[in-house]
Formats: sequence, C-alpha cells, structure tokens
Amino acid sequence: MIKFYKKLYLERNLFIALTVIVLLFVISYLFPPFLVATQMLLLALGVLTLLDILVLFFTKKGLDAVRVLPEKLSNGDENPVEIHLTNYYTFPIQTKIIDEIPFQFQKRDFLLNQNIKGSVNKSFYYTLKPTERGEYWFGKVIVYVSSPFGMVSRRFDFGKDEMVPSYPSFIQLRKFDLMAVTYRNDYGIKRIRRIGHTMEFEQIKDYILGDDIRTINWKATAKRNKLMVNQYQDEKSQPIYSIIDKGRVMKMPFEGLSLLDYAINATLVISNVSLKKQDKAGMMCFSKKVENRVVAERRESQLHLILETLYNIKTDFWESDFGRLYEDLKRNVKHRSLLFLYTNFETLDGMDRQMAYLQAIAKQHVLVVVFFINTEMEQLIQKKAENVKEIYHQAIAEKFAYEKRLITKELEKRGVYSILTKPENLTLNVINKYLEFKSRGVI
Repeated sequence: MIKFYKKLYLERNLFIALTVIVLLFVISYLFPPFLVATQMLLLALGVLTLLDILVLFFTKKGLDAVRVLPEKLSNGDENPVEIHLTNYYTFPIQTKIIDEIPFQFQKRDFLLNQNIKGSVNKSFYYTLKPTERGEYWFGKVIVYVSSPFGMVSRRFDFGKDEMVPSYPSFIQLRKFDLMAVTYRNDYGIKRIRRIGHTMEFEQIKDYILGDDIRTINWKATAKRNKLMVNQYQDEKSQPIYSIIDKGRVMKMPFEGLSLLDYAINATLVISNVSLKKQDKAGMMCFSKKVENRVVAERRESQLHLILETLYNIKTDFWESDFGRLYEDLKRNVKHRSLLFLYTNFETLDGMDRQMAYLQAIAKQHVLVVVFFINTEMEQLIQKKAENVKEIYHQAIAEKFAYEKRLITKELEKRGVYSILTKPENLTLNVINKYLEFKSRGVI
C-alpha cells in the first residue's frame, strides 16, 4: 500500500474539477436546487478518479523506458541522448519524462511531454552540450503516465546511475577529416622537392658536376665502374607537436569553454589531420614544468594516446615558465619539428618578456605561436557608445585590440610565425596554417 501511494500522483485536471465543484456547493448554498446536481457531479468525479486509478494500476508493467547514452561525450559539441519508450497499455497515454541529467548542465527544469498510442514503441532524442571535461553522472529516468481521463498519474522509475566521460571534441575529428583528405595544394604553387641530408634515402644516381662528393656510394661506383652518389630527400614524416600552455592565462572563458579547452580540441584535430597526412603527431603541456608529454610518432594507437592524455589536463593557475619549455625542447626534441604553441598574450610587454625564449625555439624548429582575440572586447568596440563611460571603455578595448595586432607584427619581425584567432575559429585556422606549410615545403 505504501508503494502504491508513492507511485500515485494527482493531476491538475482533478484539482480544477474539485475547485469547480466547491464553487458549485457555494452557489448551492444560495440556490438550493443546485445542491443535488452538485452532489451528482462530485460522485461522478469520484467514480471517474477511481476508474482512472484502476486503469493505470491494473497492469503491473504498463510502461518501459530505456535511455541510450553515448560511450563518451564530446566537449563543446551537441551530444545526442536517446530515450526509447514502450507502451504496454492498450490505450493512448500522456507521459511526462524527467531525466536526471548531470548537475554540470544546471538544467533543473528538464521536462519532456510525449503522447504515445496504445501498444506501440516510441523513441525521441534530446541533446546536451558539455563545457568541461570530466565525469558526468546520469541518474534515473522518471516517467509520469496518465490515461485519457487525466485525473491521476502513475510514476515509473527506470535505469540506474551511469557515468559518461566527457572527452576533448572528437566530433570535430569527423568534421575535419574530409578537409585533410581532399585539401589540394598544387594550384598556383610550384612544388619543389628539397634535396637534403636527412636520413631518408631516395635513390642512387650517376654523379654529375656539383654533387656533394661526401655522398659518393663506393660500392655502387665499383660495381658500375663509374661514380655513383646517394641522393636523399627531406623526411616525409615530419614531427608535429602541439604545445599547450596550461597556466592561468588559459583559464579565460568564451562561450562556455575556456581557452585551454579550445586549445585541447584543436590539438586533437590537428593531430588527427597530421597523422592522415603521414606526419608524426605529438604533444606536451607546460606551466611551471613540462608534462603530459606524448612523443611524436606515426602509429595506429597514437591518436588514442593523445586523446587519453588530453582528457585529464587542467589549468594550474601558475605563471608559465617559457625558459623551462625551451630547455625541455632542446633536450628532448632533437629533430626539427613544427611546433604549435597555444598560449595567450594580452599585452606587448607580456610577450616581450618571453621573446628571447621564443626566438631561441624558432632557431631550431618551425614555431607557430597561437593566441586569441578577445571577442568580448571586439563586441564592445563595435557597439555604439552612448555616454562618456562607454567611450572610455571603448578606448581601453581598442588599445588592447591594437596591442594584439602589434604582437603579431613583432613576432613576424623576429622570425616567429603566429596565428591570432577568435576562439571559435581556432581549429580551422590551425589546420589551414599546417596545410599551408605543407604546400610551401616549410616542413
């Protein structure tokens, strides 16, 4: 009996009907002929409510619900969640569905209304957009079922607590996969094969005047009775490293995601694209020290290894040590590599303090410093000022925006490549820069 009362809920229609009957009793006090009719209505309401209870609770298993969750959530993207409902009643029902979604979404008024015909199945979807990585716990699926009478409803509880991890945006991988495969770089650009002294052997050819005598192949020369030389070409698999600054400057949020999360999503995508282009993908993070290192390799498990490493990266709120980064790169990254350094410089002075280290890194590698446009300041600049206070705010915002452009020019002047981008355009701009370098033979 106690379980029965826990599952029985009175509907709004019943309270409306009771309110009308109470008003009729008040009117009957003034006009006695209405009393009998009002009593009959009350009796009919009682019978209808009892009949509604019997209809809903007569069947032991009137409804079944199954929630289908993705194996993992893609951070910053819309993730579909599917709910399957099976109506075992022979009549149509109205349902109110409450899914106990994780607290991170802060949706305390989540409610779905669905009408289901008798003895049929019905499926529907809704989407969730996580804005941080980590564990997301889903609770039960609670369904309130009411019959066509609509006087009471029966509560059903389904499922149990389930945890789904939120990973860096793997949905973007599929979005940009086609770009990596179909990108063409032979329009308007002369492709030059650069003959160097790297370890990748190309062919043995006849010696001609001007060839480096250090590459003479003496065995082939003796066999052919004429001078033969080894010809080498630049390695086809170039190391591509994504270096993420996880200091306090990367905690700044834009549209729900922090700059760190934008950098993490871009790292996953550029790693996938570079592997598809037969390059070696790697990554590392730094703040007070360099950690979360994945050595650049080209193997099947490399992308999965990078994904698992990115999953646990969090901002540590320290001021980043670029000197430590330079020392680590010099000691551990021996081959010339393409480095995408995700950081953020708000002022020219902030960049000047690190310029010596950036130049030192750029002498050994192809360095691309990626930093961000403050989109909120851009919106403030575009907004029409209506008073002195707003004019003052716009002047300060324009100063900071101008300094961002100066930083780009200063980096270019010192031989360091840069990308100044809006956070939402980060991934696309990084891929374009990588493909541009590939087409120009920079790497």
